Amino acid sequence: MAHFSFFLFDTGPIKTSADFRFYIENHTRNPDDLSRKQVRIYQLYSRTTGKHVQILGKKVNANGDDGGKYALLVVETETFGSHIRIKGKESEHYICMNEKGKIVGRPDGRKQECVFVEEFLENNYTALVSAKYKGWYLGFNRKGRPKKGSRTTQRQQEVHFMKRQPKGRPDPLEEFRFTVTKRTRRARRIKPNPKRN
Repeated sequence: MAHFSFFLFDTGPIKTSADFRFYIENHTRNPDDLSRKQVRIYQLYSRTTGKHVQILGKKVNANGDDGGKYALLVVETETFGSHIRIKGKESEHYICMNEKGKIVGRPDGRKQECVFVEEFLENNYTALVSAKYKGWYLGFNRKGRPKKGSRTTQRQQEVHFMKRQPKGRPDPLEEFRFTVTKRTRRARRIKPNPKRN
């Protein structure tokens, strides 16, 4: 049985263990399928409220606690793309923006209204603009309530978010080692050597 080892080093944008595990699994199951979706789990920290975006079902706000179950977001993205869909891990509802610019949660995220485009800003912040309604951003006021997309611009702090690992997750700077076998084509984490300095 052939073994291949993968090491994650700090040579570019930081990848967490979850990011790397999904990357390995997606690309070893079917390397020729470039349209396969990648899935990441993280929180979106709101610059205005100091808390996290949470999806409670039909209602979405930015008052979630660090590590709160409704603040855990499953982010689906096409391979090599910046178009994403954001689903609540607990509620299983997607963040969507309707034709009036209102932010709502929906159980079906296949419509274009539920697709956002990541825009990377300075100081590690990210803005999410609607893929359907150009220039309309996902944003929340200081009370954590959603802002209408038509009243947002990229410069507003209300639309600035920072990706964060859930409370209690491993330090993203930690080094991870994975092996992939040809027989199973699955990735598994190798426990670090406790004797390593």
